[in-house]
Amino acid sequence: MVKYAQNELFSITDVSKQIGSAVNSIKEHTLEKIGILKNNKLEAVIISTDEYERLKKIEEEMELAEHIEIYNIVQERKNSKTITFEELLAEEGISYNDL
Repeated sequence: MVKYAQNELFSITDVSKQIGSAVNSIKEHTLEKIGILKNNKLEAVIISTDEYERLKKIEEEMELAEHIEIYNIVQERKNSKTITFEELLAEEGISYNDL
């Protein structure tokens, strides 16, 4: 879980009253992030556009890596020996009637 310094947590009321100041703090890197609390529960986070874009790039790279991994698994399976259901039954000494 992400840790927040006390000065990074604001009630939703305070953020709504001071949105300009909050955005400037993020933009000028005075604060890395602002956690917005509603009923003392973290509900949202304000981050800079640079940080958002960095996170989206990581997400896209992770998705690409996952697709590559799936592709490689499919290719391995294409190259592996396959047998029909009937061959499997015969190998195991089972007939259709046994099912």
